[in-house]
Amino acid sequence: MANRHLARGTVLQSLYEWDFGGQDDSKAGEIIARNTEEFAPGVGDFSFIETLMKGVLQKRADLDKIIEKAAPDWPLDKISIIDRNILRIGLYELLFASRKEVPAKVAINEAIELAKSFGGDTSSKFVNGVLGAVYKEIGEPGKDEVSKRKKGERGPEKITHENLGGAVVFARHEKDVYLALVHDIFGHWTLTKGKLDPSETDIAAATVKKVKKEIDADVLIKEKLAENEYTAFNPETGKTRKHVTYFLAESKFQELKLEEEKGGLDDVKWFKLKDILDLNFYNDILPIITKAINLILSNYSK
Repeated sequence: MANRHLARGTVLQSLYEWDFGGQDDSKAGEIIARNTEEFAPGVGDFSFIETLMKGVLQKRADLDKIIEKAAPDWPLDKISIIDRNILRIGLYELLFASRKEVPAKVAINEAIELAKSFGGDTSSKFVNGVLGAVYKEIGEPGKDEVSKRKKGERGPEKITHENLGGAVVFARHEKDVYLALVHDIFGHWTLTKGKLDPSETDIAAATVKKVKKEIDADVLIKEKLAENEYTAFNPETGKTRKHVTYFLAESKFQELKLEEEKGGLDDVKWFKLKDILDLNFYNDILPIITKAINLILSNYSK
């Protein structure tokens, strides 16, 4: 809607002033009120402007961390003030706004339009690349759709392929069964996994090594669970099609330690089975975990 687009532009101008002026949160309310009166007097939905501005400021530490992970070659202070605040707005709407109000693709498209209107010559491409990387990583519906190319455009872009090994790691402790899960910077709990070298033909054995490296747990493979594919996007290298073979693996109930400098992950924990389904999972990971829990309860819980 035109009013929402105008509202986002007003929030962007306010964030620019806030950022340029030293990021003083105490002045944010004054800035947004003044800019709304000046640039969007007829917007009609001031609550949207206020909520978006407040949400970006409250989540800015998380948003900035995601920007740094999604654009590792661009330190945050080297990104222009306009571009980094467009990214903050786009990421906030993509990750934290109501999906019913702001579908994921709307969040991305609106950010790109802001970049075209307020940014430099390469801003829209940069914003598209960073938000595209995050969009692919969070496994949005429609990630496998291939858009129809307009007449005269080049053929399909090159997609690289990677094979990975992953595991649902469980342990028995006292009377309970626990699962080891890793947490990513996009707010989801997921499964430990690692990229396989082409020379590693024994996927199960290689997965044991990857689990050890990522979460410092010694595991014993019980059985194969599933295979999964998804597309990841890097703003520098493009699309990568990732094929993951998941196993059910048992470990001792021991202290877990996340691999240092592990891109995209920020935590690892044990969870009791009864607490698992309350966590935030990707849609394609939940069936794998559900299958693992059923197998554990049927065959490995005693």
